Amino acid sequence: MSGERPRILVPGPIRERVIERLNGHFDVVLIDTADAGKIDDATAATIRGVAVSGRLDAAMIARLPALEVIASFGVGYDGIDVTAAAARGIVVSNTPDVLNDEVADTTVGLLLNTLRELPRAETWLRDGRWAKEGPYRLTPLTLRGRHVGIYGLGRIGLAIARRLEGFGVTISYHTRSRRTDVPYEHYGSLLALAQAADTLIAIVPKTADTHKTINAEVLAALGPTGVLINVGRGWTVDEEDLEAALRNGTIAAAGLDVFQDEPHVPGGLLDLPNACLLPHVASASVATRDAMADLVADNLVAWFDTGRALTSVPETA
Repeated sequence: MSGERPRILVPGPIRERVIERLNGHFDVVLIDTADAGKIDDATAATIRGVAVSGRLDAAMIARLPALEVIASFGVGYDGIDVTAAAARGIVVSNTPDVLNDEVADTTVGLLLNTLRELPRAETWLRDGRWAKEGPYRLTPLTLRGRHVGIYGLGRIGLAIARRLEGFGVTISYHTRSRRTDVPYEHYGSLLALAQAADTLIAIVPKTADTHKTINAEVLAALGPTGVLINVGRGWTVDEEDLEAALRNGTIAAAGLDVFQDEPHVPGGLLDLPNACLLPHVASASVATRDAMADLVADNLVAWFDTGRALTSVPETA
């Protein structure tokens, strides 16, 4: 491999398509994990870019003196120490937009599954109970007539809202700033949104401002027919408060695709019949993950060809 090509580090597992794409343009270095001790001094000194899925901390960034750009696989980039990168003028990119539709589709599916108990109905059939015991029960919950509050109306939140318009539900939202390009009612606080709505969809990133913001008070405001859907970050929900709310009837049901300590799911949630749980699969289709992989590679190619990444995050744009 010619030393003329920029050297890109891939620390830890990432979609194979990323590596395949990068091999056509760069000298790619693979290591098992994103730990500073996993790379020798001589190699570290030559690394100009990183393609990563998950964590890249300040120590690892400091280990790479020639680093110019970090391409992160995913919309959320809370695993990257963006502050450390920005302090050195290192650009960080993510993969927005290419997964909006997939996540929005999954969100609507999770909402319907949670309300209509479709996974449990299928299990009833597969277990032979339909033939032995009769039809599955009439579900007490429905999407009809619901007021959906969306916590976070960014790209994905807006895609979710647009889909829900077709179901004839009322849609409102809470964000720090009111949008001027949507017809939905804005609420200035999450609590106010929960008090107005009976269905809360969380699609906010992991930040200091979103930590456990969905707590006992917010859940109580949703009421006994309330439903929580979380497709953002597990960080946003106080899982102990949620378990209690589901057990004691404070809310009716919850559908979760994300958890605080993935892949570990609290046992208390696993035991609940009114919790519909998915293993963080909102964007997990071949087509969408391939598009994300291509954008990781395209960001690195663009940086070294033009000096600009295609989708730099705001902190380092």
